Amino acid sequence: EKWNVILAQLQQEKPIQYITGEAWFYGLQFEVNENTLIPRPETEELVEWIIESQKSKVKSQKFEILDIGTGTGCIPISLKANLPHVNVSAIDVSEKALEVAKRNAASNKVEINFIQTNILEVEDLSQLQTPNFQLPTSFDIIVSNPPYVRNLEKQEIKKNVLDYEPHLALFVEDTDALLFYRKIAQLALKNLAPNGLLFFEINQYLGKETVELLENLGFKNIELKKDI
Repeated sequence: EKWNVILAQLQQEKPIQYITGEAWFYGLQFEVNENTLIPRPETEELVEWIIESQKSKVKSQKFEILDIGTGTGCIPISLKANLPHVNVSAIDVSEKALEVAKRNAASNKVEINFIQTNILEVEDLSQLQTPNFQLPTSFDIIVSNPPYVRNLEKQEIKKNVLDYEPHLALFVEDTDALLFYRKIAQLALKNLAPNGLLFFEINQYLGKETVELLENLGFKNIELKKDI
């Protein structure tokens, strides 16, 4: 019976991760549901890049990382599991996604500071707080895999993504596709430590435009990487 139910769901192109309620990411197990994007292998590459960037660094007393638009929590949880000495915070607009992320942090035995807010309405990251936690004034690393798929690209999106994954985490308006990148980069200008690093996962068609956006805001040493 169970097999037939799963088979019927697969025939409807429901992602296997939503059927089983779990996904693997960077060697860790994560709960997923329709309120969270399914973690992707390309995002594992982003996590790997961040971890590699820290390998040669001296483990200073206090090191702060912030993930914006966390979803399942796969980025901050993987970073904390592999860089246990750092403090990691994460933001998401979706309360339901944060509930999943909190359970994922607990099941993977790491401590993450989660804050629910709409990043587009934030003027300074250091103003954000929960009853028992306030974000620091400065971060050594800010990372984000924000919504970046334009509506004009919808015809490229397969049914298993379009019909099941949360559109809130996927789509932006065609007229302002780099909305989140601009906002996060502007916040980084205020809240990134000197020589701090900003990491983005981006739209494959907008690499040049994203680099130009960052250059115009005054960022240095910008590296555009091609993922798998």
